Amino acid sequence: MTPAATPAALAATPAAGLATGLFRDPTLRRWNVVCRILFGALAVGLAAMDRPGASKYAALALLGCVVIGHTVLDRFPGNPVVGPHTYLTVLVLCLGGLAYLRSGFGALFMVTLPHFWMYGRGRRASLVFLGLATAAALTGSALRQGPSAAFFGETLVSVLVVVAVGVLIGLWAHAVVAQSDERARLIEELEDTQARLAEAHQRQGAADERERLARDIHDTLAQGFASIVVLAEAARAGLPSDPGKSARQLRSIESTARENLAEARVLVGSAQNNHRVDRGTLAELLRRTLDRFAEDTGLTVDAELRDIDCDQPTRIALLRCTQESLANVRKHSAAGTVGVVLARQPYGVELEITDDGAGFAAVRSHGFGLEGMRKRLAELGGELTVTSAPGDGTRILARIPVAGAAPAGQSAEESGVTA
Repeated sequence: MTPAATPAALAATPAAGLATGLFRDPTLRRWNVVCRILFGALAVGLAAMDRPGASKYAALALLGCVVIGHTVLDRFPGNPVVGPHTYLTVLVLCLGGLAYLRSGFGALFMVTLPHFWMYGRGRRASLVFLGLATAAALTGSALRQGPSAAFFGETLVSVLVVVAVGVLIGLWAHAVVAQSDERARLIEELEDTQARLAEAHQRQGAADERERLARDIHDTLAQGFASIVVLAEAARAGLPSDPGKSARQLRSIESTARENLAEARVLVGSAQNNHRVDRGTLAELLRRTLDRFAEDTGLTVDAELRDIDCDQPTRIALLRCTQESLANVRKHSAAGTVGVVLARQPYGVELEITDDGAGFAAVRSHGFGLEGMRKRLAELGGELTVTSAPGDGTRILARIPVAGAAPAGQSAEESGVTA
């Protein structure tokens, strides 16, 4: 077999599986089996075709060194004696020796050519060892043949062609594998980013849900319990002097407690499908809330409530704004009169709540209740405006655009909301 026959054989080698000089384990094991078969065929060829003599046994000994080095490297890849570069050095020397001893060195060169890329541990090292092997083979052949026409016309050209094809295939394989490694790295980074993004979304979703629950508890249960505490204190204080008023306050406590119980069942999900649905208009819902507030506190409430049908989210948002504003009036303002105006404007629905109480510095106020109202309205595209100053009372203005309100006459249902 001559070196000129090697390009087709090289094209069939598994060079495309090269990584940084080594195959992945399954491919490497299969290729090593093929290598052993080819080494055996070369040994049989040397033993059967050559005449007995020192050169024949020397060639067999050199081939045996290559086989032993390759076997040790394959079976014991972590051994400190025969490493990849040590094996390639032995291979270079054996190729030079075989080229000096006999003309069939090209067969071994063809079989072992992929090893320079498999065990080179890098493109530069592979090219260096391949160059050394080429120089050793040509030197050995030149020493054996001398400066003859056969050397320059056949051996030199054949070896250079084989090496050139091997270099091209090796470089192409390295480029392909480098692209594959880069693609794998990018895919791994993308999967890692997606996992971290999903985890962040999950954390954000949990935080949003906690905030929503906290806001609902603040706007329903907390306000109800605050009303119960105030009514209980008033009933206890007035029981000796005005039993009738205390009885009315106790009935308000009972009613508020029942409403809180219904709200609690809705919040925990036990009454999502069978709770009471209030089909009244928004004006009727606010009217009942204001009547209860006036009865519990004794304050004067001036209400101008237009009959506006809204969708459920708008009804809930405006009701919660009203409840929170009235709770602040009860706890902080020391007001005597509260005014409430509900109107339909060209841009949407507008709710205004005013009081003549003590007021506060609105620019420095960032309470949970006010922030909760702002967020509720913002979810519907609306906005909250708070105007107040110490001694000048307070004005709360809630606006929700037309997109947040349903057309007139639409059935409005407020799931789990009671006045």
